[in-house]
Amino acid sequence: MNSTTDPFDTTYKINSAAPVRDSFPIAFTKNFIAVLVWLILSYISGCVVVTFFRNQTFYEDPRYILFIHMIINDAVQLTVTIMLHVLSYIFYKINVSFCCVFILLAVFTTRSTPLNLAGMAIERYIAVCHPLRHSQICTVRRTYVLIVLIWVVCITPDITELFVTLATEPNSFFHSAVFCLRQNVFKDPSLTYKRQAFDILYFLFVFLTLVYTYLRVLFAAKALSADKLGAKRARKTILLHGAQLLMCLLSYINPSIEIVLLMIFPGHILAIRYSTFLIVYILPRFLSPIIYGVRDEKFRRYLSRYIICGQCRVPAVKEH
Repeated sequence: MNSTTDPFDTTYKINSAAPVRDSFPIAFTKNFIAVLVWLILSYISGCVVVTFFRNQTFYEDPRYILFIHMIINDAVQLTVTIMLHVLSYIFYKINVSFCCVFILLAVFTTRSTPLNLAGMAIERYIAVCHPLRHSQICTVRRTYVLIVLIWVVCITPDITELFVTLATEPNSFFHSAVFCLRQNVFKDPSLTYKRQAFDILYFLFVFLTLVYTYLRVLFAAKALSADKLGAKRARKTILLHGAQLLMCLLSYINPSIEIVLLMIFPGHILAIRYSTFLIVYILPRFLSPIIYGVRDEKFRRYLSRYIICGQCRVPAVKEH
């Protein structure tokens, strides 16, 4: 079937000269919901960040440093995603150069989250299985080195897409306007295979890390006569990280999900794309504050002073 007439070809729907678009009331409602969710999450994330930086006790704990790094990373990712969503309704097409910046920021921050989850799982594994060496292995300095390595791993493979595009596309392309999707900007066919290969290796590494740390903590919990409660909490935390990883994985298979859903519900591409947008890109951002901001007793004790009592300007509470 010719791709330009295939009703299941989502690329055609996006790029056609007469694109299918929502009516103004529907578009307004969708964007209102998206922005409202962003404001709620931004408030929660802001209180979490304020809680961290106003209480020095968290500065010296690698666990909370990795946590706040993920919160800030997710906040940036969500902001970029919402901006792209709103701009796609207001302007439909935007300048390619600006689109490149938005796309790369979204890709980098999306890739960072699973690696951060792997780092947090390893920290919990060391805390439970090697408690006497935890303070020596998991130092503040090494935690910041790990964060730098995470960003190097996230940026290096995908920045090559920009270099390839700069080398293969004429200058006029970067002054033109496109519907801001990754495949519309970084169009070289070889990049698709590179993405697929890297994504497989990337998620396989994180998945195996989470499985390994969970099993080791599970076995350690059975052997421990003391801190069984701590081991149990560590297992639950790693399981939640696994759930976050699976939700992050959805962002990489989202195009395939949309095609399958469009085959089941033909003619509803706008509703399908909006639904997957909420589930794939927004819903996972609720989990990070819940895992540590709510489940963690120490952080919850401080956070409650900010998010519940609205005391974001009160002096930091000192530990006794």
